[in-house]
Amino acid sequence: MALQFAVSRPIAAAPERVWALLADTAAWKAWNPTIISIDGSVALGSRIRLVSTANPKRAFSLTVNELAPPRRMVWADGMPLGLFRGVRTYEVTPGTDGACMFSMTEVYSGALLGMIGKSIPDLGPSFQQFADGLKAAAERR
Repeated sequence: MALQFAVSRPIAAAPERVWALLADTAAWKAWNPTIISIDGSVALGSRIRLVSTANPKRAFSLTVNELAPPRRMVWADGMPLGLFRGVRTYEVTPGTDGACMFSMTEVYSGALLGMIGKSIPDLGPSFQQFADGLKAAAERR
């Protein structure tokens, strides 16, 4: 059993431009309306502390588990023994004419998902806002 949220957007900008925005977490508040605070940098194995508008009373401490610029980045957090795990994947897929497709997916899983999943808010609107903000920032010249 898993709980998943996802969003995709075509972006009329080069994948490198979109990636630069994703990789610069210090500047996220300038284009991302879903962020209350974010600390940490995008580097393999680094920790990122995030507070979002979807759950403003909780700080998430995430680890950058996979990093393949300018295409893919994976952040994860969870409980020991796989009891509960959240994995967020950011993907930038090159398209035609210098454009790209951005996708973001978050999957929750583990034996305690049934209990913990009840407290997870609907991230759909937050994901939509994130993708719209990224698209607007990337397409701004």
